[in-house]
Amino acid sequence: MNLADPLTLPHGPTWPNRFALAPLTNKQSSLDGTLSDDELRWLVARAEGGFGLTMTCAAYVARAGNAWPGQLGVSSDDHLPGLTRLADAIRAAGGVSSVQLHHGGLRADAAVSGEPLVAPWDDPAKGARALTTAEVRRAVDDFVAAAVRSERAGFDGVQVHGAHGYLAAQFLDARKNDRTDDYGGDLTGRSRFLREVLRGIRESTGADFQTAVRLSPERFGTDLDEAVSLTADVLASGLVDHLDLSLWDVRKPVHGTAAERPEDDLLIDRFTGLERHGVRLGVAGKVLSAADAAWCVERGADFVTVGTGAILHHDFPRRALADPTWSSLPQPVTRAHLEAESVGPVFVDYLATQWDDFVSA
Repeated sequence: MNLADPLTLPHGPTWPNRFALAPLTNKQSSLDGTLSDDELRWLVARAEGGFGLTMTCAAYVARAGNAWPGQLGVSSDDHLPGLTRLADAIRAAGGVSSVQLHHGGLRADAAVSGEPLVAPWDDPAKGARALTTAEVRRAVDDFVAAAVRSERAGFDGVQVHGAHGYLAAQFLDARKNDRTDDYGGDLTGRSRFLREVLRGIRESTGADFQTAVRLSPERFGTDLDEAVSLTADVLASGLVDHLDLSLWDVRKPVHGTAAERPEDDLLIDRFTGLERHGVRLGVAGKVLSAADAAWCVERGADFVTVGTGAILHHDFPRRALADPTWSSLPQPVTRAHLEAESVGPVFVDYLATQWDDFVSA
C-alpha cells in the first residue's frame, strides 16, 4: 500500500489517492452561511491540486451551532445553491467531496448565531443551558437533515465532527456530562448522541453516499481507553466508511511524562491495530512532507489528512507523490504566497491573528 494507491470504501466513489484535505476553519463564507467565491476558490484549488478527498470546513447543521462569523452553513435550503455549486466544481476538478457536519454546542457563539447557547449540561458561567431530551433528539435530526441536504447538493459524503470539544464531543466528556437521561452516564449513554447521528445518516441517505466521523483520542474530557473502545465500536458498527483521528501530531506520544510511559508508546499505535471491518482509518496532525505522509501509511493508516501543508500548497498531494523527499515550505510565509495558493484575504487575516508564526509581515 502506498499513497498513490486508489482508496476503495464500503460505499460511494473510490478516492484517487490516500490524501484527504482537513476540514479547516477559514471564516470565508457569508454571515448567513452561504458559500463565498473565496471559499469556493480555496476548496476547488485543493481538488485540482490532487487531494483524493476534498473536505469543507466545519459547516453548522443548526443556526444555534454557529461557532464563528463566516462559517459555512448546511442548516437551510437557502444554503443549497452554494453547496451545489461547490459539489459540482469539486467533481469537475476530479476530487471526491464531503461536508463536515458541525454543531458548536457550548462552543457556539450566541452573538453570531442570535440563538441561546445550549450544551449537554448547564453552564451558568458561560450562559449555556442543558438541552432537554427532546432537544437532543432534534439536534440528532439536524445532523441527519444536513446530511440529506448535502447529498441533494451533490456531495459524495459527509463527516460528523465528533472531535475538539464541540457538541458531539461534549456528550462524550466524562468529566462534565452529568445527564441522567439516555445521553449521559457510562460510555454507552454518552456516545448515544453520536451513534444516533451516524445511524440516522446511514438510514436516510443513499447506498453510494459516504458517511464518516472525526474523533479526538485525547483531551476534551476524553479518556484514551474509552476513545479506543469507542473507535473500535464505530469501526464495527457498519455506520461509517471512514474514520479520522485528530492527533494534533501523528508522532505524538501517549499523554503522560516520560517516566510514566515507554518512549515509543505512540498514540497512533493504539488505533492502527484495531479491526476495521472494511472501514478506512485516517490520521491528522503535522503532516508537512512526503515522508510524514508515507510514515503514517507505513504505521498502518489507510489515508492521511493534511491541514497546514494544504494551506501552504494547494497541490500538496501532487508534489508529495512526485518526490518522496519533498517538504512543504517553512513558516512564516508571505501573504503573496498564500494568495497565490488561493487562500483568500479573510482566511489570511485569520491565520495571521490565530498564529504568530504563520504569516510574515
